[in-house]
Formats: sequence, structure tokens, C-alpha cells
Amino acid sequence: MAQARAARPRTEVIPAPNKIAVSLTVNGVERQLRVAPWTTLLDALRDHLDLTGTKKGCDHGQCGACTVLADGRRINSCLTLAVMKDGAKVTTIEGLARDGALHPLQQAFIDHDALQCGYCTPGQICSAAGLIAEGRAKTPDEIRELMSGNICRCGAYPNIVAAIHEVMERS
Repeated sequence: MAQARAARPRTEVIPAPNKIAVSLTVNGVERQLRVAPWTTLLDALRDHLDLTGTKKGCDHGQCGACTVLADGRRINSCLTLAVMKDGAKVTTIEGLARDGALHPLQQAFIDHDALQCGYCTPGQICSAAGLIAEGRAKTPDEIRELMSGNICRCGAYPNIVAAIHEVMERS
């Protein structure tokens, strides 16, 4: 004898939200994107614009590997939705060099051997550029404090601070 099955409630299929148009000026070039509302700025840069210098580290805003400059301010791009930055000017590690010459921070990181594996380096350099523009750090201790959101798993901190301090003194 066939057993009666309990009627299951019908599941309503909810369509995905429409993609949203976002306009960004990235490294001096205006870019138009259509992204899902939940797309982070980090994913927009890496997956939609093929700018892979900005790294995905923790995806929770705790390591700083994803640091970029948005309208001149350093931000964790993994915590920022792309739609939140519609109209913004975004600078990534790829946009710091000018006319074939490295940015002074890029050169200082090389000169001071301020990297080992290099994974955190783009975020460290972008964060340092923002730090220098802020003008709040005057001493190595202040650099350490204000760069504390950028983690280097290899432990190159003394050289990172020395590189930033050198560029600060020349600015």
C-alpha cells in the first residue's frame, strides 16, 4: 500500500538582483562596470578589471593586503562594496609608478629589502602612500602605529618602517 507523502511547501525562486552600473577612475583611467550589488571593490579590481596587484588576504579587513587608495584615502578594498565607491578615484599598486619610474615608496622597499615573499607588499606600499599623504606620522614609532593594520607574515617590519621613514624624510 502506498504511503501518503506530506505535501511540501513550494519554494519560490527569487531572481538575483540586477547588476548595478559603477563608474570608477582607476589609476587615472575611467572605467565603467556592471557588478552584482555584493561585489567588493577588491573583487571588482581583480576579477572585472584584471588588476591583480591588490591581494586578497583575509577577506575580513584584518591583514591590509587589499589596501588601495580611494580618493586619496587608504581603505581595505575587501570591506568596501564597489557600488559604495561609484564616482571615486581609486589608485592601486599598478597606478603608483609614473612615466616608467617607480614610485619613491616602491624604490625604497627595494632599496631597504622591505619584502620577503611580497604578498603583502602592494597593500603595505598603498597604505604607506596614504600614511604619508595624511601627514600624521613623524617618527618610526608613529609609522609602526599607523601601519599596524597591514600585516607582514614574513616579519619584514623593521625594513618596511625604514623604507617609509626614508620616503617621509624626503617628502
